Amino acid sequence: MPRFALITGASSGIGLALAEALARRGQALILVARQRDALDSAACELSQRFGVEVLFRVCDLSEPLQISGLLHELEQSGRQIELLVNNAGVGTSGAFIDQDWSREQELLELNVLALARLCHGIGAMMERTGGGRILNVASMASLLPGPWMSSYYASKAFVLHFSEGLREELKGRGIKVSVLCPGPTRTAFYRNADMRLGKLDDGKRVMTPEEVAFLAVKALRRAPAMIIPGWRNRLFACGVRLLPRWVMRKLAGRINRLALAS
Repeated sequence: MPRFALITGASSGIGLALAEALARRGQALILVARQRDALDSAACELSQRFGVEVLFRVCDLSEPLQISGLLHELEQSGRQIELLVNNAGVGTSGAFIDQDWSREQELLELNVLALARLCHGIGAMMERTGGGRILNVASMASLLPGPWMSSYYASKAFVLHFSEGLREELKGRGIKVSVLCPGPTRTAFYRNADMRLGKLDDGKRVMTPEEVAFLAVKALRRAPAMIIPGWRNRLFACGVRLLPRWVMRKLAGRINRLALAS
């Protein structure tokens, strides 16, 4: 039986690009998302193009009971997960107290609780079967506070710090943990969050999902603690460390407000 990589949010964007990059290297896949038609199409295409086994499971990861069902099915199936990619996530934009609370709650359930739950459940399975790797997808937003996207930035800060802590806890158990921090990427994320990239989307500052996935999968061979794809993003990360937090807070707030207004 093949060893699988399980990827959440795998029906589009970075998740789908990661699935393709892994399939290209002969990796069997389990794709997880909410959209059945998109998952079915992606699974068929990847299997035919690369000759690997590709399964899919429809699961709304913002619903705890559906996560429990997914974990139970994985336990019962006996399929071995050698790589968990926690990519699923959503964003909201605008002043926090003006948002519909149900959207904010969904963000926290998906970006924070679902990711932690899958790390807990699948991490335990990995330990029992000899180890594995976990790649959690955060964002450059994890490095600073983000006014007008406060919940999203905070949720990605959780992913970053949680992943680094988990890395230390699990390295003696045969499980390697890395966190991916992409910058602005040309996906449906901004449209779904009611934002536009505007002047940032000049073809140079914004990477494609395929570029992010290629660099991430390439870096996974070394299993570093943090993967920041693209030299512009790495330069920005250095700037965040050097500049006062109040400056970064003001800058992020200005950029986010402009994206709302564009």
